[in-house]
Amino acid sequence: MSIATPRELFAPYDPAYDPLVSDGPGRNRDYAPTYWAATAGPAPDDDGPVQGDVDADVVIIGSGFTGLATALFLAKEHGIKAVVLEANRVAWGCTSRNGGQGQNASGRLYRSQWIDRWGLATAQRLDAEIRFGFDTFKELVAEADCDPQPGGHLYIAHREKKMAFLRNEARVMADHFGYATRILTAEQVREEYCNDQDAAGAMHEAEGICVHPLKLAYSYLKRARAGGARVHPSSPVIGWETKNGAHHLKTPGGTVRAKTVGIATGAYTAPGLHPTLTNRYFPVLSNSIVTRTLTDAELKATNFLTHEAITDTRTLRFYYRLLPDKRVQIGSRSAITGADASRDAHYKLLVDGLARKFPPLKGIPIDYSWWGWVDVAHDMMPRVVQPDPKQSVFYALGYGGNGVSFSAHAGRRMAQRIAGEGDAAFDLPIYNSPLQFPRQGEWAAPFRRFGQSMLYRWYYLRDEVL
Repeated sequence: MSIATPRELFAPYDPAYDPLVSDGPGRNRDYAPTYWAATAGPAPDDDGPVQGDVDADVVIIGSGFTGLATALFLAKEHGIKAVVLEANRVAWGCTSRNGGQGQNASGRLYRSQWIDRWGLATAQRLDAEIRFGFDTFKELVAEADCDPQPGGHLYIAHREKKMAFLRNEARVMADHFGYATRILTAEQVREEYCNDQDAAGAMHEAEGICVHPLKLAYSYLKRARAGGARVHPSSPVIGWETKNGAHHLKTPGGTVRAKTVGIATGAYTAPGLHPTLTNRYFPVLSNSIVTRTLTDAELKATNFLTHEAITDTRTLRFYYRLLPDKRVQIGSRSAITGADASRDAHYKLLVDGLARKFPPLKGIPIDYSWWGWVDVAHDMMPRVVQPDPKQSVFYALGYGGNGVSFSAHAGRRMAQRIAGEGDAAFDLPIYNSPLQFPRQGEWAAPFRRFGQSMLYRWYYLRDEVL
């Protein structure tokens, strides 16, 4: 057992880290300066860096939500004690940098788009699986001290013309999937939820839980280790060879030999970690700010009556909520590259967005500002797969911003697959095929950021002007 490392002994946070150009995520780096890292309290014990060569049945690479949930369920449901390798601090990547919104969703597609892509029957089976996944998330949240804020999800139409989209989605969800969604007018939004001046109306979904994500990850860590998992921070995989079916994962402290490997590194996957991941997903930046605590007068002026998850209908959407200590957190898309991430324009996007939505908060001091990478699948849906049946390698990736909740179930399903157990759900699209190359083909991968820049310009025009 290792007592948590004193913070002053960690390597500095690197604000310019970029998974497409950096050699790797580094080693022993401190958390990004998030509200979550500042308020989570002391980190639980871990097992310290790898020291010497180690043999394991299963190695999980990555100690975020997915990696820790996989280790937890391997122990709990299959009696397998995994070794978890983390390059930096536990839950260092997206798990400690997101908005903490858990929704009954997965990937970037809406349920109406599921029907268009796969047909109604498959869409209904996929919905049942995602609902099961949200139940998995709720089970883990119920057993954690993570400041849960239940109540649902409020989907704000930021322009009147977006109400037609919300009404159609509500109809699809009711008619084909049995959801009791509610369509709200702008006045109802402001009277019953919050005085968002950007709102032309909204759709309310009953399922949704906001959490303190790092506290939740700490709960996963404690439960996984209680089940026999070993979690090694400051142990990046810097070499990988497969010999006679055994995987030899080289870390700075020694080589870990394993029969099976699960990859749970999200957008922080080191270049060249494994060939099955090359160009198979696209890392995109998201940034976030948290205000100082609101005064009673500010709470009254903004009429924040809810702590629920809120998003809006912009393609480059804002996500926001009132935190338990009466601060407001708001996030949205950020820079294209890590080198550009600290530019003031990306910070100003959020400050101006907050003021537009809640004019009484214009000029309010911002106590926390950070950014992080999101793993987006090229076809907008995640995968929990064994990409090559000849290799005992699995991955769970591509959540596209909906990983807070679905990662719990992805960990459960990846544990099930690692344990060699089948399931009728494994013929669903998120389980029966690997992550895809860009739509145009692998040749287009080097040009994705140019395309992203052009798309961001088009999205802005479509969201705000046209």
